[in-house]
Amino acid sequence: MRHLRAAAAVTLAISVAAGVTGCGGGTSSADGSNESPKTLTYWASNQGPSVEADKKILTPELKKFEKETGIKVKLEVVPWADLLNRILAATTSGQGPDVLNIGNTWSASLQATGALLPWDDKNFEAIGGRDRFIDSAVASAGKEGEPPAAVPLYSLSYALYYNKKMFADAGITTPPATWDQLVEDGKKLSKDGKWALGAEGSNLSNNIHQTFVLGQQHGADFFDKDGKADFTSDGAVDAVKQYVDFMAKDKIIAPGNAEYAQNQSLTDFAKGRTAMVLWQAAATTFASQGMKPEDWGVAPVPVPAGAPGAGKQTNSMVAGINMAVFKNTKNIDGAKKFVKFMTSDEEQKILCKTYGSIPPVKAAQSDPAFAAPELKVLRDTLATSAAPLPQVPNESQFETAVGTAVKELFADAAAGKPVTTETVKARLEKAQQTMQQ
Repeated sequence: MRHLRAAAAVTLAISVAAGVTGCGGGTSSADGSNESPKTLTYWASNQGPSVEADKKILTPELKKFEKETGIKVKLEVVPWADLLNRILAATTSGQGPDVLNIGNTWSASLQATGALLPWDDKNFEAIGGRDRFIDSAVASAGKEGEPPAAVPLYSLSYALYYNKKMFADAGITTPPATWDQLVEDGKKLSKDGKWALGAEGSNLSNNIHQTFVLGQQHGADFFDKDGKADFTSDGAVDAVKQYVDFMAKDKIIAPGNAEYAQNQSLTDFAKGRTAMVLWQAAATTFASQGMKPEDWGVAPVPVPAGAPGAGKQTNSMVAGINMAVFKNTKNIDGAKKFVKFMTSDEEQKILCKTYGSIPPVKAAQSDPAFAAPELKVLRDTLATSAAPLPQVPNESQFETAVGTAVKELFADAAAGKPVTTETVKARLEKAQQTMQQ
């Protein structure tokens, strides 16, 4: 997703909501219905630098929709810190919007509540067909084998951002393509109070994003084929240890990063304190903090060897925002018209350009704006070497449990405590037990 959220402890809320399949908010019949559609309510996620900025960005587009259809959209931009809990409350109370944005990693969890409209072939046809969207984005919209619970709206992937001057000063001419190269370069860069790689050790979601990708490279999925937690496999343990070892063993991440959870690693990068950072669409943030486009470069996230691709060459999770419809909306036709509008080729170009994301709609990607160096890396990664996080009902619990284990291991590393295979496995075993309770 565009703004990395700190995963909430939502186990109880998910389990309660999963038992309520007849709920879902929407417009009242007096204000909007299939017979006389007048209004829709829309919860948009905070994509820009502020809630007010999003309102300024979205309001002209919603006016366009109203002019085209006669349907007025009541907009509320919801901060990421509040969004998931607001959605879960709506699934249980029935007091929610007609249309809403959701982080794509929540898709399977929210799908399990039964409150969202399934996007079967008929519903996809109403917005132009499933084939309009790139496969990896649709794969992150719900459990495999079931109609997706949402439609991709903004897509993102991870890239490696690097400071050109710091690289030149260290005699490094190209960004690292493999993890061994990253560590080798990192040791040259980590000196004189500066560090090679930034991390957000207390950000549970970011921990999951990074260790999931490393898990793919080690042949681990964190869940077995039946959807049961499998956190202690050799591949999962190796993945987590490799990530934490960038601080504990390789000494290329500053110990203070163990406490980061609010994008501080981007500030360190922009201020020249860190030479590299793994992130999604960071250009706008760098510009807001005084960096010029020529100050930094972008490259694919490293892989064990060779070039990015599928399987063990995966180098990003599929990040992004999906658009969902509450199943019991009184204005189902209007809601689908609105989703069609927001995912139209033209709107995708406008909105994704503004937010620095990649259009999940294939035709919109042909716009020259998405051929810029940064977006080309993100686009190619999304199309060829990104994998969706596990589409299981308890994905949110997974982020909390394993994300916390990684956070604790970073804290150990920052304190100078040894991070061994045994300690990593013990923390992951504890996380798995938490999931099974």
